Amino acid sequence: MGTFLMASSTGVPFAVLPALIVVPALGALLVICLPRRRPELLKLVAVTTSVIVGAMSVWLMKGFDATHGAEMQFTSQADWISDLGIQWLLGIDGISLFLVVLTGVLFPIALLAVDPGHDDRAYYAWLLVLEAGVMGVFCALDLVVFFLFFEVVLVPMYFLIGRWGHGNRAYAATKFFLYTMAGSALMLVGILAVAFLHADATGTSVTFDLVAIAEAQAIDTNAARWIFAAFALAFAVKVPIFPLHTWLPDAHTEAPTAGSVILAGVLLKLGTYGFLRFGLYLFPEASHFFAPVFLTLGVVGIVYGAVVATMQRDLKRLVAYSSVAHLGFIVLGTFSLNTEGIEGGLLQMVNHGVSTGALFLLVGMIYERRHTRQIDELGGLQKSAPVMAAVFTVVMLSSIGLPGLNGFVGEFLVLVGAFNAHRWFAVVAAGGVILAALYLLWAYQRVFHGPAEGDNAEMPDLKLREGLVLAPLLALIVFMGVYPKPVIERMEPAVDALVAHIEEHVDGFHEPTSRFGADIDLADDHADEGDDH
Repeated sequence: MGTFLMASSTGVPFAVLPALIVVPALGALLVICLPRRRPELLKLVAVTTSVIVGAMSVWLMKGFDATHGAEMQFTSQADWISDLGIQWLLGIDGISLFLVVLTGVLFPIALLAVDPGHDDRAYYAWLLVLEAGVMGVFCALDLVVFFLFFEVVLVPMYFLIGRWGHGNRAYAATKFFLYTMAGSALMLVGILAVAFLHADATGTSVTFDLVAIAEAQAIDTNAARWIFAAFALAFAVKVPIFPLHTWLPDAHTEAPTAGSVILAGVLLKLGTYGFLRFGLYLFPEASHFFAPVFLTLGVVGIVYGAVVATMQRDLKRLVAYSSVAHLGFIVLGTFSLNTEGIEGGLLQMVNHGVSTGALFLLVGMIYERRHTRQIDELGGLQKSAPVMAAVFTVVMLSSIGLPGLNGFVGEFLVLVGAFNAHRWFAVVAAGGVILAALYLLWAYQRVFHGPAEGDNAEMPDLKLREGLVLAPLLALIVFMGVYPKPVIERMEPAVDALVAHIEEHVDGFHEPTSRFGADIDLADDHADEGDDH
């Protein structure tokens, strides 16, 4: 079968995927070499570097061949440690494309939106190292290279929370590091087991090439299930899936604003992306076997995150628990194991990054003005900051899933996919949509409505610079809600190929037919679309 065949794009003037990793790493090195007493210069270099990376990611999207979205494009391959079968192997398809673009868009916004307040040089350097690591995770096709990047991102985020965070930041940073490090240790054992068992079964030399191992499917069923469990634990902690989520509210609450934006927008997606790329693809039978477990945990996360968010007094902590609920939707869609569900989960990865990233920016702007995030100390802000209230309304409604905004499209596809696979999971998850409206609207009412007293009555409205920072996210919220077709048509071939891969290697499994009477194809017929382009 031709699932995820390696294919290089033509007409590429340079190795764009290695550049996405190397450029921010070199930017971090340059920032370290600059004098500490020039914060304006440090910020200029960091922002310029991230803008260049963002421009490359957008160019990548423009050059991506949607008609061959199931194939790896812009591939880069070189021997690294040839004696151990480890290669520098990079590539993207329709599954990873928009996560790369999301990373490229969010980092310059996070850098522009907030100043660190102290030790600018280390702050900007760590953010650029973090960007390089995240890009590496989304592009890596060698299991060892993926693992190295997967672990590298822990270090800069640990220091960003621990040195530039708030309140009990040392505890939050340590908890974040220990939780995610513990899960990853088992994944390293799983990676080694996959490579050696594949070599024994096929009689070939050891390789960590994701595509070669996944297409061969040479590992014994029981062994594959155990190894999948090792991978799944690492990804479940990173997502995080209930009940492994307890590090997330602390990390979000104590992290600096830029750290919260990147943590919610990009870092949590390393786990959900890992399930798609290295869970379902490497272990289709094990994914099908354990699907009921993850569907259950996903639904529990949706309801639990919404209920606990309703009880929060800290506005930032409320948004953090909303992430637990939204990520439950992504897990639900992923383990529905059908095109609608996986596509919806993938869309929600991007949508959550945009919407929740914008929410954390707005909460950070309120905190800068009022020096509190306690909901009962805020109130009536709509009178003093009407523009901020309007922007907050749009972002909040997108997070709820209002039709016409980006959150609706992903949630709709997830619920359709879940209903096609296991209808009762979809019914319970739909209740999570109602609960999301409850806690977000209630929080909005308490923060922005009512009488404005004391400092609340004099809080400054959005500045022009802050509005310009939020503008790209607002544009994406509306565009992806009104016209998601350009995104879906690039994702769909890769998702279809992944589902076909699961069908081929799982006895008796067939993707359920859509309740609409035929498989949903929001991107229309790819062959017909070629003429429109």
